[in-house]
Amino acid sequence: MAVPCLCCEPSSKRRAGALMDFIPNPLIIPIGLIIGVLVSAPVGPVNVLCIQRAIERGFWGGVAAGAGAVLGDGLIALCAALGVGAISGAIQDYRNAIQIIGGLALIGFGVKLYFTAPRLITGSEEEEPHSLAEFLRDTPKTFFLTITNPGAVLGLFAIFGGVSTFVEVESTIDALTMVAAVIGGSLAWWILLSSLIGRIRHRFTYTRVAQINRIAGALLFGFGAILIGELVLQAAGYLAAAFSSAIA
Repeated sequence: MAVPCLCCEPSSKRRAGALMDFIPNPLIIPIGLIIGVLVSAPVGPVNVLCIQRAIERGFWGGVAAGAGAVLGDGLIALCAALGVGAISGAIQDYRNAIQIIGGLALIGFGVKLYFTAPRLITGSEEEEPHSLAEFLRDTPKTFFLTITNPGAVLGLFAIFGGVSTFVEVESTIDALTMVAAVIGGSLAWWILLSSLIGRIRHRFTYTRVAQINRIAGALLFGFGAILIGELVLQAAGYLAAAFSSAIA
């Protein structure tokens, strides 16, 4: 009767354990996809800008604008998944400064969009197509708007904190898989949104697109004004409290 080689068993178990380290928790992928959609779907400044670009420039215009949001969400998700608490702390410490920068950027983008004449591309040969540089120029804009939104950044950190209570993210592979799934969900949302708008954009006239540009510009301006106004009200409250304490 052959005697099993007991000396080989520990090494095989070690190899099996090492292999398992490279296999992520399967629940991470669907949950990451859902998170990616949830952080992208709510109507906000980035959604407004991407919808406007998809109406004016078509499918690829919307995707190019959405790509910046995808990269921003991916960067935030990476920091959250790897447990970079220092970043969350820094955002809390410098929230007002980040909010001012983001608010001013939104106001600037809104004013520019409001007064910019649209270039509607519907496929006719008489229309001048947009250049690749014009498409790619929107990507850093939406990336900047995404990472300078303190509420969105801290919200994604909070979502990851909540997810970790019922889905184990134990290894670096798990964390990277979660980040990839979030990016995939976010990208899927922008592709779907741009595709839907691309199917109906031919119904918009030049005048209607000009109206949409002004509405989108006003909304972006409004989002920026809200961010700045919130800080002004906070400062006014502090000053009023300090004045009351001084005269009491």
